Amino acid sequence: MQKSYNFSSIKYSELEEIVDIRLGSDEAHDYKFDEWFQFEYDLSDFEQEFIAKLVKKHKRRLNFYQEETLKVKFIGAILNQVDFLTENYADWYDASLSGIVNGVELKGYPDFMVATGIREPKKPYFFIQEFKSSKPDKDPEVQLLAELLVSIEKNKSKIMRGAYIIGQIWKFVVLEKIGENAFEYFVSDAFDSLKTHDLELIYKNLQTIKSKYT
Repeated sequence: MQKSYNFSSIKYSELEEIVDIRLGSDEAHDYKFDEWFQFEYDLSDFEQEFIAKLVKKHKRRLNFYQEETLKVKFIGAILNQVDFLTENYADWYDASLSGIVNGVELKGYPDFMVATGIREPKKPYFFIQEFKSSKPDKDPEVQLLAELLVSIEKNKSKIMRGAYIIGQIWKFVVLEKIGENAFEYFVSDAFDSLKTHDLELIYKNLQTIKSKYT
């Protein structure tokens, strides 16, 4: 019987049994994000004002929000302003994703992904795993890595990008296939979404996904 794991419950030790996966070296860390984070995107006056108002409005309350409130009032506002809905791509929320990685099925419902498709997602390009708590019961980084693994295999690609959120903190992730069933991943420094400058950088990084990688 084929082994199967859900994104929501898989452990890092189980990922290690499926593939050779490891955290990339400190020496390679920065340049793995350079192309992404240094992409030229100039915020308009409207976007700057939108970001400043969003921080001011939610600064005192965000860490008390339940998960759905956080998604609708704060994260959703950011994603809708970026606007991933184009002729060829769309943003998908809690849509089904599954795939076979080295003979093992990984499946579940990613919180957010950018993918092709009209009625259902087809080819995924970017993921966000969302959590409300500063101390989540489940590990969003591991869930995200599992989703990225499936996407690399489905797309027959070498690299996939994503992010995960714990409370007000965002971290971006790059997963790269470096050999047969061998993968290396990199996790960015933390971005504090309740600091205006950091939220501007988060917003730019999301616009880069829209402009450069889809």
